[in-house]
Amino acid sequence: MSVTLHLPTVLAKLADGRVLDAEGETVGAVVTDVSTRFPALAPRLRDEAGKPYAFVTFYLNDEDIRFHGGFDAAVQDGDELTIVPAIAGG
Repeated sequence: MSVTLHLPTVLAKLADGRVLDAEGETVGAVVTDVSTRFPALAPRLRDEAGKPYAFVTFYLNDEDIRFHGGFDAAVQDGDELTIVPAIAGG
């Protein structure tokens, strides 16, 4: 399935910009596709076991994937996946 992946500015510098086309049947497969093409992104998107970090939120069509199966959430052609890292401040 063809998915549009939206990266935050802080991660866009590790890829070809803020908006990428990606392929996969699940969110995890989309993340693998992007991580393979842009290896510097891989450690920023998932841990060593291939799971999403607790401090990085993935939204599939504006829905938090944690409530829809996590990386196992199915994607459809034309879906949009947005990555939002937590930001600390004070």
